[in-house]
Amino acid sequence: MDLDAYTFVHRPSWERLDQLASRGKRLTGAEADELVRLYRLASQQLARIQTREADPELIAGLSAVLTRARGRILSARIDTPREIGYFFTHRFPAAVYRAWPWWLSVATVFLLGSAALAAWVANSEAARRHLGLDTNTDALTRPGGEFETYYYEHSHDAFAAKVWTNNAWVSAMALFLGVLILPAVYLLFMNALNLGISAGLMAGAGRLGPFFGWILPHGMLELTAIFVAGGAGLKLGWTLIDPGRESRPQALERQGRATAVIALGLVGVLLVSGFLEGFVTPSGLGTLVRVGLGALAELGFLAYVFGRGRTVVREQERLIAEREWGDRSEHITGYSIEKGPEAVVGVATS
Repeated sequence: MDLDAYTFVHRPSWERLDQLASRGKRLTGAEADELVRLYRLASQQLARIQTREADPELIAGLSAVLTRARGRILSARIDTPREIGYFFTHRFPAAVYRAWPWWLSVATVFLLGSAALAAWVANSEAARRHLGLDTNTDALTRPGGEFETYYYEHSHDAFAAKVWTNNAWVSAMALFLGVLILPAVYLLFMNALNLGISAGLMAGAGRLGPFFGWILPHGMLELTAIFVAGGAGLKLGWTLIDPGRESRPQALERQGRATAVIALGLVGVLLVSGFLEGFVTPSGLGTLVRVGLGALAELGFLAYVFGRGRTVVREQERLIAEREWGDRSEHITGYSIEKGPEAVVGVATS
């Protein structure tokens, strides 16, 4: 093992570890994660160095850095505002972005199924009979009927709290029942069924325009949150079936953490949706204004996920690639943990 080359390759990460461990001010969430990662790597590297005839000063110096880093980790205090900020700028958008193929698939099936059901209900008396619906739905669909009064029969704040609690419960069920797959599919199916029937009845009464006027201001963001919850839940369930290259416990632990992050983040998303449903949907604003506000909230969330989330994921992938390249550098210097010293043809080391 060429200790000089090995030290040259890894010294920058040791110096960065010492810098983080010696910093007087509190670390950000990203810096704390970096400190723990570098501490683990340096511990492994020290163990490798100690198996060789290394310079005692090198071992002592790296041991001192690890001691300072260990003390910093053990004595660290959580900066709650910073952690909350880091959660919403890094962890949550990245977790939602990674799951986008799943929840976009859920959204596609859900909306297509609801649209097909709505068309069936709107144009077929037989469909209503099969679904056990009343033949006379005037009380529900007429102007000022039950469909509309639902949104303004309660005070705004009480109604917003009610729908927030209900939607958070539905999303949590979709997320954590996803590990069993079928219960989550059933929950999503029942929500699609309710939406399709309501749309079909309103369309059959010639009031599809008012239906969208009442649903869209809050429904775009609300349904997106449910799609994200359902998709992430089903991804968790599929991990149990196909863990990939990891062991099943490792894969479930990793995906379970991501699911918990999404669950916490969706509480905030559904809070915004509840505010829209409680204060914007039943407001006296014009339909275009109300729908426009809902669209802005929806576009803002999608930009947040596919903009910020994508950026964070790409940065994490870059760091992982750099770490893997750093590990490969050990072989370039002529050292292999398993095989010991090797001859590396064509590579000059200093």
